[in-house]
Amino acid sequence: MSERVRRWGFRGVVAGLLLLAGYYVVFGGVYSVFDMRGMKAERRALVSRLDSLIARTDSLAQRGDSLASDPLAIEREAREEHGLIKDGEIVFRFHPPEAEGEQESPED
Repeated sequence: MSERVRRWGFRGVVAGLLLLAGYYVVFGGVYSVFDMRGMKAERRALVSRLDSLIARTDSLAQRGDSLASDPLAIEREAREEHGLIKDGEIVFRFHPPEAEGEQESPED
């Protein structure tokens, strides 16, 4: 009988240690399974942001190259972004139509 009890006691200890190790893997330790999931999601978001920043950097590099070598690109930038005009040119500015309820009343 003592041999049987000893065997079951040993098996119980081994099973308990395995359960404890499994608990430690899932919930404990430096990085639990849940922490790893969160880090994977964060990594995907960071990789996506990095890809968009790389694309923006490439776009800005191409724009810089264009401005460095193309006089028409420089003129277009000066006109569109900075509102510069050449001597003798007239600028026409159109205001968007106002909403129906906000129309100005004619002055007498």
